[in-house]
Amino acid sequence: MDHRALLASLSQEQRRALTEKSDQPGLVRLVSHASLIVVLGALILMRVPAWPLLLPIQGILIVFLFTLEHETIHRTAFASERLNDWVARFCGFLIAIPAEWFRYFHFAHHRHTQDPDHDPELGEGKPETLRDYVIHVSGLPLWWSLARTLSANAIGTRRDGFVPENARRRVRREARLTLAGYAALAVLSIAVGSTALLWVWIVPVLLGQPFLRLYLLAEHGRCPFVANMLENTRTTYTNRVVRWLAWNMPYHAEHHAYPVVPFHRLPDFHRIAREHLRETENGYARFHAAYVAELKS
Repeated sequence: MDHRALLASLSQEQRRALTEKSDQPGLVRLVSHASLIVVLGALILMRVPAWPLLLPIQGILIVFLFTLEHETIHRTAFASERLNDWVARFCGFLIAIPAEWFRYFHFAHHRHTQDPDHDPELGEGKPETLRDYVIHVSGLPLWWSLARTLSANAIGTRRDGFVPENARRRVRREARLTLAGYAALAVLSIAVGSTALLWVWIVPVLLGQPFLRLYLLAEHGRCPFVANMLENTRTTYTNRVVRWLAWNMPYHAEHHAYPVVPFHRLPDFHRIAREHLRETENGYARFHAAYVAELKS
């Protein structure tokens, strides 16, 4: 059974239950996620004993806001469209992935998942050697790519095929506002002689990004280049902490098969789809052990 047949097999009642949106689950998850970031940030600024050990944890919490941005650009994190859009913008600012541009990028990825000619996520390929793997996981290529994309969009020289012509002005304005915001924060920090943002935001995201790279590589890495979403996308079985942190996106094949299912309904859809999944793994450590074993020297 492919994902189309699976969706066709759902009853009207199942579809209604699976796609019902709500503000409450998203707000609870957002408040808990944001509260941890604020608390850790305060502990870092207070220089509590062993505070440097908190930096990568803070970074993981911040960079995994990517999964919240992902959910909000689908407008399924909350019932309120306006709340989805503003949370997406805020998350995008914190991790240098502006929401308007990312929405078009990500929707192209959904339309052409694992299509080497059209899936923008495959533009730079997956690591095939140990050296490429280490570089990829470091996050350095990502930061360079995001900086180039942001600056080119701000100037207006970038011409991504997945961004429609009538949206280019919005994407350009968004990029300019993002860069202006970064510049304003930098000037303010220098003016008041503060390194707070450096230690509660910049350094942590640099340390946290490798963990997000490891997580994201499992979503489609080593999956077949086919159209069936139950086969070209991997669901990774993991613990509650990771599912909480990633807004249930380890249920990734389910998400690709039925993108309008909100994050809090994905476990329900997983119970329906589980026997039809073609690509699964029991944990991220097992995935990466297998991935590294297949890398070229």
